Amino acid sequence: MNQPPIAVIGASGRSGVALCRALAAEGLPFRPVVRDAGRWAATGLFGEPRLADLRNPAALRDALAGAARVVSCAHARHAPSILQAAPAGAPLVLMGSTRRFSRWADDHGDGVRRGEAALMESGRPGVILHPTMIYGAEGEDNVQRLAALLRRLPIAPLPGGGASLVQPVHQSDVTRALVSALRREWDGPRAVVVAGPEPLPYADFLRAVCRAAGFAAPRVVPLPLAPLVALVPLLRIIPRLPRIRAAELRRLTEDKAFDTGPMRALLGVDPIGLEEGLRLTFARRAA
Repeated sequence: MNQPPIAVIGASGRSGVALCRALAAEGLPFRPVVRDAGRWAATGLFGEPRLADLRNPAALRDALAGAARVVSCAHARHAPSILQAAPAGAPLVLMGSTRRFSRWADDHGDGVRRGEAALMESGRPGVILHPTMIYGAEGEDNVQRLAALLRRLPIAPLPGGGASLVQPVHQSDVTRALVSALRREWDGPRAVVVAGPEPLPYADFLRAVCRAAGFAAPRVVPLPLAPLVALVPLLRIIPRLPRIRAAELRRLTEDKAFDTGPMRALLGVDPIGLEEGLRLTFARRAA
C-alpha cells in the first residue's frame, strides 16, 4: 500500500530544497508544491510538482489533496490560506521566524505573528518553527557577502559596538528540525524556536566569519544608532557598498538570544556550533 505523501509548500526555496533532499534520503514520499515548475526542475530533485499560488485557494486545495502531512517553507503570513486548504486532520509544520519577537515592527514580523496566531487559533495539530538567522544553505551567500564586505573595510562601524546578542542557526539544523517535526505526533498547535547552541555578541559573530574566511577582522568601531540610520540613503548611491535598510540597523541593537531547551526536548535537535557551521559553509564555497 502506497504511503500518502508529505506536501512540501515552497519546495524550490532554500529551506524547501534542503528538506526535500532530506526526505528523499530517508525514503519518505513527498509532493513538491511550487509556483514555478522550471525552478523546481532546476533543483535536480525527482518528484512531479503540483503548481499552486498561495493566493489561489482552489489551486492550493487541489495541490494539498490527499497529503498525510503538510509542511510549508513559505512565509508564515500564508498560514491562514494553508490552514483552510489543508486536508482535514493533516498535521501542519510551518516555518516562521524569530522576527516575530522583535520590538521593531515591520511587515515581515507582523506576518509571522499573524501566521502563528492563525495556527494557535485553529487548534490543529502541528507546529510553527521560528528559526533565528539561517546560514549555510545551498545557494545562500549572505555570510560570504558579509565576509567579502569585511575584507574591504578598514573598520566595522556597528551600533553599540556590536554588543547585542545573536544566535545564528545552520541550515542543516533547520532541516533536521523540520524532519523531526514531521515525524512527531502533535496533540495540538505549538511554537518552537530553532537556534544555534548559544548566543554571542554580533561583533564576535563578525570576527568568527572573518576567521572562517581566512583573514583578520577589521576593528569594530562603536557608533550611535541615529547617525548610522541617517547614512542609509547614501548606501544607495555609493558603488560597492551594501544595501542596508534602517530596520536592519535597528534590529542590530536588540538581543536575539533564545532558549534551545524546547527544540532539544521536542525535536531532538542538538545544534552544531558556529565555528563548525562556518567551516562547513566556507568549505562548500571553496569546493
